[in-house]
Parts: sequence; structure tokens; C-alpha cells
Amino acid sequence: MPIDSISCPIPIEQYPQVLLAHGGGGKLMHQLIEQMFGRLFQSEDRHHHDAAVLDVPPGRLALTTDSYVVHPLFFPGGDIGSLAVYGTVNDLAMAGARPLYLSTSFILEEGLSMTTLWQVVQSMQQAAHQADVQIVTGDTKVVERGKGDGVFINTAGVGIIEHHQTIHPQSIQPGDLVILNGDLGRHGMAVLAEREGLEFESEIKSDSAPLNHVVLDLFAHGVELHCMRDLTRGGLASALNEIALATGVAISLDETCIPIREDVQGACEILGFDPLYVANEGRFIAFVPPQSVDLALARLNAPLTFPLSGQSDTHPQMRHQHPAQVIGQVTTTTSPRVTLTNRLGVERIVDFLSGEQLPRIC
Repeated sequence: MPIDSISCPIPIEQYPQVLLAHGGGGKLMHQLIEQMFGRLFQSEDRHHHDAAVLDVPPGRLALTTDSYVVHPLFFPGGDIGSLAVYGTVNDLAMAGARPLYLSTSFILEEGLSMTTLWQVVQSMQQAAHQADVQIVTGDTKVVERGKGDGVFINTAGVGIIEHHQTIHPQSIQPGDLVILNGDLGRHGMAVLAEREGLEFESEIKSDSAPLNHVVLDLFAHGVELHCMRDLTRGGLASALNEIALATGVAISLDETCIPIREDVQGACEILGFDPLYVANEGRFIAFVPPQSVDLALARLNAPLTFPLSGQSDTHPQMRHQHPAQVIGQVTTTTSPRVTLTNRLGVERIVDFLSGEQLPRIC
């Protein structure tokens, strides 16, 4: 269902913008919840309770929560609505879980256009459908004009772990290879370009996409995985440093193996950014023992299809220009650090950034 294919159900000739009364617990709040959120998020067993009652298969549960404050709300390749769904789904996938249910809470600013809110809600519904999860409960609050920035979204997700592998940094072992599932830096550059009104030779679109289908495919084909991490704020460099410090391992990277599109590399050079630190929303690293690497790469680079209303489709952001590939290796467990060997054969330490490179990116 394309965004805007259904007109906004709120009578915008009467309420073209969000009012404080839409969060006041009265008639307008009931109308907003029932006609906008409930219309797209409701399931067949939806009841008017303060909590959703869920049927959860036996096994270990994974639980995550996140908040989304991206600015601007819409950017090439995505928006705050789809980002909120994919980000939470991806956090569950990185724990090795099959995402099942999401909750969502909206903090709306007085004066937000109802049409804008409807576009965000439709995008969330489409993203949940794409990721095969249900949005089962939520909340809405309205703050005074000037006290927010349009809309902030909080989500929580529940998933089920259906395998016996332990996906955790402590499972990483010397000799594990580090696999990256695609090119780096597109999300951060797409958001920044839209925010600042920058124009490059080609439009850079965010890589925002659900990762649960490709991760579950790895488990289904018997790939042994020790740890996974999605590369959001702080990018590849921060994710690897967090893992190195948590486990005491040293990780060596090969710059020639790290895929970065030419337009992203060029934009980073112009703006003074290092693409290793730029945020992504559809990229992850996997720590894989040598005996599973070939199978993992084969599955990651196979055409990815998943159900949409009984049919199959391929998510456009998952059609990589750059295939998944090995970018590094765990070398020791005595000195926690991340190093990069550049194209000239020179090794340098890749450390945490001292500050925030790109704020309001997710």
C-alpha cells in the first residue's frame, strides 16, 4: 500500500494540525487513536485494554526498546516511521531472535500536520508488514508547541529465540572472521544531505531495511554465528570498539575489503567525515568461525525474498551494489583494540570518536 493511497481519516478540515486536546484523554484523543492508529495497527484480536495479551511460542524471549528522534522526519530511502520499526526489528535480529510484536508510543508536538502524521503511521504499518511483525499496543502524548520537534517515536519489541546458539560478544573466539553485509555510510549521508539541503551528483538513499529475514535465513541454513551487531550510531568503528572492549579481543580490519560507494566516499571527503563512523540502518557485522564463512557469504549474497501477503518480494534497500564480504578477523584476546590496515599496507588504530559526528540521525 503506497503512502497516501488512503486519505487521512481525521477530518482535517476541522483539525488540520495536532492539538493539545488530542492528548487530553477526551473525544479528540479517542478519535485520533481509533481512526488513525487503530485503523492501521489493529489486529483481529485487538481489544480496548491498556496492555496487549500475547501468545508467545515456547523458548527464550528477547526484549528491546528504542526511541527515534531523527531530523528531518522524511529523508531519501525512509522516514521516522519505517526507521522506528526496522530499528527495533533489527535489534531483536542481532540477538538471534525472530521478532514477533512491537509496541509504539508517539510524542506529538502541538501544531504537527495531520497529513504528516498520517504519512508516518502508514509508513510504520507498511514496515511492520514488510518485517512480518505486529504492532499490538501503544500510547500517545501531545506536548506544547515548541516543546518537541514534530514527532518522536518510542518502540519496544519482543522476539523468540528458536535455536540453541548463544549470540553474544562473549562467544567470540580468536580466528573468527568479521563479515559485513553491504556498503557503509548511506543512511547518515542521506539524512545529512536532506537536513542541510545538500545536492550531490547522484541522490544518496538510506539503507534502512529489516534485517530479520536475512538473519533468520542464516540460522535456517545452519550457519554458526558467534555475535552480530547492527551498525547504527557511530557506524562500523564504534560497533567494533564496543565489542573489543566488552570481550578483550583485538580485531584487525582490511580497508581494501570494506565496501563504500563512490558517491558516499566523495560526500564524506567533502564534508570531512570518516565513513567508518557514519550511521547505517540496514548493515550489520557477524562474527563467524572459519568453517562457516563460505556458507554465511553464500546465504548473505543469495537473492533475499520474503512473504508479503502470500507473495514474494525483495526489499529494494537489500539489493546491494556491494556483496557481503569478510572485512577482518579476531586476532587475540589479550589487548582490546581495533586496527585497520590501509591500502598502502600501513596499520592504524581505529578508536571511538571523541564526540558526536552526526546528531539526530535515528
